[in-house]
Amino acid sequence: MTEALNRPALLEGLVVAALQAGTAIWRIFQGEVEVITKADASPVTAADHAAEAIILSALAELAPGVPVVAEEECAAGRIPEVGARFFLVDPLDGTKEFIRRGTDFTVNIALIENGVPTLGVVYAPALGRLFAGGEDGAWSNEVPPEEQETAERRPLKVRSPASPPVAVASKSHDVPATEAYLAACGVTTRVSIGSSLKFCLLAAGEADLYPRPSPTSEWDTAAGHAVLIAAGGRVFAPEGGPLVYGKPRFFNPGFVATGPFDAPAIGPFMGAA
Repeated sequence: MTEALNRPALLEGLVVAALQAGTAIWRIFQGEVEVITKADASPVTAADHAAEAIILSALAELAPGVPVVAEEECAAGRIPEVGARFFLVDPLDGTKEFIRRGTDFTVNIALIENGVPTLGVVYAPALGRLFAGGEDGAWSNEVPPEEQETAERRPLKVRSPASPPVAVASKSHDVPATEAYLAACGVTTRVSIGSSLKFCLLAAGEADLYPRPSPTSEWDTAAGHAVLIAAGGRVFAPEGGPLVYGKPRFFNPGFVATGPFDAPAIGPFMGAA
């Protein structure tokens, strides 16, 4: 990782790529959606492939030579060797939500450097909301699909913890370990939302913690993680240390994301029946 990057310019390029991918997803969303089942039994659609092709082409121009780990490329067995710097791409996070005509699906692009997500963009085309984060902070704005005209950018910052704290939790992965963890944190109010938007709600100061005791892939979390870091938040691995990237199989066993809330390690709860 010797070549310097113009990070502000690169982040702007990632924004454009995410918007273009989101527009392609939106056009497919408005028609008939054919669903194919992958080898791991998860669904994939033409929107996943179209968005990923757009992003891969953009990254090849924006940062030639930087490896890209993208979900559908990996599903096809095309997994690059990565070093200290690489991209993680989930072209359509929330494919199941997309298929059932929900609104919580997102485009996710992140730059990883030395295990840390340093730049990230999350775009939710059905909601017309874009979130981005880098070394100059995090921000969001409203961008309706197919318009590409960005509205005023609003800075994002995590909030001081509410009492009791408010949690964001997965719509489709609620498990006993989540309930046990939330009870231990004194949570009485939660917001259910899908995809990487959970990180973005923390970054926007709309919630205090997001526990995930079940596995994810690194491309599911990296972009939202980058936005949250830029807004002053943190993401911890199960044992309590920082969640890092570039792990074997790009696998996350679990994590907890927070603002300033002093969250306990989630590892002890992950064996809850």
